[in-house]
Amino acid sequence: MSAVLFACSKCFSRHPFEELSSGQQLCKECRGTFPIVKCTYCRSEFQQTSKGNTSAICKKCDQNVKQHGKPSACECCNIIAAFIGSKCQRCTNSELKYGPAVNCDQCKQRCAFRHDESKKIDGKLLCWLCTLSYKRALAKARQVTSSRMTKKRPSTDKQQPKEIPSKKSQRQDISKPPLPEIPEKVVKNSGSVDSSEHVVAIQLKEQIANLQKKLQMKDRELLSKDKHITELKSQNFISENELRTKMKDSEKYYETKIEVLNKKVAALLKEVAQLSKGAKKNNSNNSNSVTAKDSGGSGTDSPQS
Repeated sequence: MSAVLFACSKCFSRHPFEELSSGQQLCKECRGTFPIVKCTYCRSEFQQTSKGNTSAICKKCDQNVKQHGKPSACECCNIIAAFIGSKCQRCTNSELKYGPAVNCDQCKQRCAFRHDESKKIDGKLLCWLCTLSYKRALAKARQVTSSRMTKKRPSTDKQQPKEIPSKKSQRQDISKPPLPEIPEKVVKNSGSVDSSEHVVAIQLKEQIANLQKKLQMKDRELLSKDKHITELKSQNFISENELRTKMKDSEKYYETKIEVLNKKVAALLKEVAQLSKGAKKNNSNNSNSVTAKDSGGSGTDSPQS
């Protein structure tokens, strides 16, 4: 059975899973001489970009420190990564996704979020830090088993041609002594090698099945998110169209209303002008009548004197 290889996230060359970095999935050549360290705050692994940089702080935490200052301890996992509020970003996201936290079976802290039975590791519900430590221990155990297998294989290959006879003649010659029996140690060693290979193959199959399940779950999540995004876009498009039509209707309504009011104002101004003209005519007529009366009165009084 051929070993399953995984691609590097930078050069896309395929390597065993143990040779890739857990954080960025980089091979040894892409990692270069820069070490992989844990962040002081969020405890996630990352690769240092410069040799002189001695501070083990990832980019996200560095940006959060510049924006919000130094963090405090998270009330769930006790990791010093609570920049906003009393919980770190990982715990807040897990709480929104999986619900309230429960006690971890390993560290006994209330920081385990995945309540599903399928997410348990060896029947235990573990938090994020305990899951990482378990995966590291499992990878080390696999490396030990693979190194033991490589050490055992050449010894068995050297012993086999000495102890196992050649099969040139199928008939047994009576004149020659009987063939020697295969010792039990060789049989045990070959059986142990086969069993260890079988165990490694089973573990790899389980890993492949788990990865396929994760991929299917992520594909479903992506599809659901895409559907949600399209629904939001359609709702946004409909609401924008409704707002535009409302704005156009309101503009037309106000324009017509302004036109009506302008017409009313013009008519009122005309009435005012007409009234002012009539008032002026009346005033002029009254003044003329008064002067005529005055002139007539003076003509009648003069002959009597």
